[in-house]
Amino acid sequence: MRTSEDFTLGKPLQGWRLRLYTIIFEADTRAGRLFDQWLIAVILASVVAVVVDSVQGVGERYYPWFTALEWVFTVAFTLEYLARLACVRHPWRYVLSFYGVIDLLALLPTYVALLVPEVHALIDVRVLRLLRVFRVFKLTAYVSEYQSLGRALAASRRKIMVFLSAVLMIVLVMGTLMYVVEGPANGFTSIPTAVYWAVTTMTTVGFGDITPKTDLGRFIASCMMLLGWGTLAVPTGIVTAEMTARRTAEPLPTTRTCHECLTEGHLPEARYCLHCGAHLPAYLRENP
Repeated sequence: MRTSEDFTLGKPLQGWRLRLYTIIFEADTRAGRLFDQWLIAVILASVVAVVVDSVQGVGERYYPWFTALEWVFTVAFTLEYLARLACVRHPWRYVLSFYGVIDLLALLPTYVALLVPEVHALIDVRVLRLLRVFRVFKLTAYVSEYQSLGRALAASRRKIMVFLSAVLMIVLVMGTLMYVVEGPANGFTSIPTAVYWAVTTMTTVGFGDITPKTDLGRFIASCMMLLGWGTLAVPTGIVTAEMTARRTAEPLPTTRTCHECLTEGHLPEARYCLHCGAHLPAYLRENP
């Protein structure tokens, strides 16, 4: 019989649950690396199948094969999802996490499509099928470079927000100026329309649906284009500098995972979780 302590603290990991947890959530063991490699291959194969199935003619011609493949992938991801719920201490915490939601989105479309009448809601079924491309986001859980980039973006978010606010002020001022210079007669019918032109010009996209006609307007547009070249390099430099600083300042992390909050990246000698403060069990790295 489960007590209230089981629901608040979670069931301790031991025996087969601990072994399964190590394989699924940690990749420093041979079994964990093999699991991640096979899972990445299955994810990529399932996404390729969805993309090819959307090609007109191919999907209709090989419909039975694509249907069978889809159910093979769905069953495989379902077993993986259930295994994760079985081995974590707090299943609901995983279900509500980012990767838990992504895992669920990779499963639901196939099952929900069975309950939607295809004759009366063909468009809805098609949308549900396209939701399967969410599986590609599962790759972020198994490729360390994704996690490194995510940490760098999180650390530099304040600098990026300051940069974006400066860009917003520039396009607002320049868009308003172009509205005054060109006016509605040349396509700049309002300040929001002029700001839209400023954004497309500063990002060097230049759709060409709105163009300045006066000499002064063209001069302003030229300045915006030259300014856009330097502006686009700023966020790249911010993130690159943060990644370089973290790479030189921090020791190489492992895939050691906290059993409580499921966050990884703890050092082998760490005794407590960096995020929630929970006590970390003894860690033994298995050599390949």
